[in-house]
Amino acid sequence: MKKIVVFLVALGLYATSDAQILNKLKSAVSGSTSTTTSSKVPSTSNLPSKSNLPTNNAQGNINLSKGAGKGKIYYVSPTGSNRADGLSASTPKKEIQAVLNLIKDNNENGATVRVAEGSYLGYMNCGYIEIKNWITLEGGWKSDFSERNPTKYITMMEPGTEQLGTSGAKGVIQISGLDNINYQVQGTLIIDGMSLNLGYWNEYKPCNPNDPASGCPSDKFETGRMMDEQVHRQLIHSESAIAGNVIIRNCCFANSPYFAIQINTRCGNVDIYNNVFVSNRYSSCRVDSWDKTGEHCHINFHHNTVAFSWCRTKEMIDMGYGYEFMRGVSADVHHNIFLCNNYAAIARTHLYSGPDAVIEAKRVTNIYDNIFFMNAADLQLPATGGGKWLNVMCSQFEDLDEKTVPKADGNIELAKGDKLIEAVDPDYLEGFSNIQIIKSSSFDRNSAANQFRQAHGMNMQGTEYIRPTMYGNRYTFEKCFKFFGAKAGYGAQSFE
Repeated sequence: MKKIVVFLVALGLYATSDAQILNKLKSAVSGSTSTTTSSKVPSTSNLPSKSNLPTNNAQGNINLSKGAGKGKIYYVSPTGSNRADGLSASTPKKEIQAVLNLIKDNNENGATVRVAEGSYLGYMNCGYIEIKNWITLEGGWKSDFSERNPTKYITMMEPGTEQLGTSGAKGVIQISGLDNINYQVQGTLIIDGMSLNLGYWNEYKPCNPNDPASGCPSDKFETGRMMDEQVHRQLIHSESAIAGNVIIRNCCFANSPYFAIQINTRCGNVDIYNNVFVSNRYSSCRVDSWDKTGEHCHINFHHNTVAFSWCRTKEMIDMGYGYEFMRGVSADVHHNIFLCNNYAAIARTHLYSGPDAVIEAKRVTNIYDNIFFMNAADLQLPATGGGKWLNVMCSQFEDLDEKTVPKADGNIELAKGDKLIEAVDPDYLEGFSNIQIIKSSSFDRNSAANQFRQAHGMNMQGTEYIRPTMYGNRYTFEKCFKFFGAKAGYGAQSFE
């Protein structure tokens, strides 16, 4: 597996473990070359100056006293013990939640939780962890904590059906208690290098390509289609708003039945970058705003690879987005790869109107320097006439109203034969390329049964079959990591 490049943003903070990869990513975008240091943590002398960091029109200031790695360092390993203090690499705790509970009990903010490679299921294997403090959660560490590489030393949370009764609708990573109704930035929360998969939580039809009801294109698939009725559960979820800065980077999100990331922000900056999203349902990323002024939040969504976002149901008539612009928050979406998203790569369908139009006028939504491939639409907008959505391809972005998308340059369709395609599971891609939805109905209003029911004032009955050849089938989790570093300068980058 390859290694991750981290792209630092204009929040005025950065971690020492990310320093060696900033120049590489900037060089990949500009086309120049540079050298990199060892994958081990470099000294602070290698950190870039703040003047070299890109700007993102971010609102608000960061309170470095909370979050951003200014407190204790804790260690977690599957070989550890929850009776240990967790304060050294030789005395790690066994579960992430054991450290999070300790941090909560001590009312600590600014701690860093280093998590070694392995599989984690939360307290007593309940299937989730809950963050209630401003911390840095940092996965991807080697078992002895001597080296960090999130796609080599995988820190995984992969709950299955046995966790259905102990995790309910909580996100695999649940964020709670970080709101402030006074619109004051409280701290910084960083989720870094976590690999989350719900492919063994969902219900699927069996893999049987000989049965049209299975929705399975071939026997090379792990499962048939996803079942419509699923427990609504996200990979990262906030139960209320977050009043502070959020950074989500170097993560892998796969097979969610209900959003990969769904969080709410009240004030501060949300940076989501260098992540891979594969086969998530509804939407891969939705960040909603609880800011009633439209002035306190900004999202920077960049250098992510977003593939196979699936519609809400097997009829495939709504949702299925890679990224959603939400109301009350400005955002920049750039240097991403959007491929094979089932309804649209990007949606700008949520608008304020009427008395709230003044809030809408403050919103700035930029889309630039992205790569698109085989999406049902590259951008979806409300239509100016009629009741349907307006589907726009990236070649038309520069013709968009500048009030809607002020910056829309540099977006391209993936070139034919590009090696990026080699990162995609070929069987999954072939199945997606040939999706068909077969509908049939056995309703007969003149049948004896329906005539009888009609005569007695009862509803007539019939049977309708909707059978897609593929829908939300589980994507092999290990194959998701091939997307890291698949395209220099775009999407999730490699670590070395």
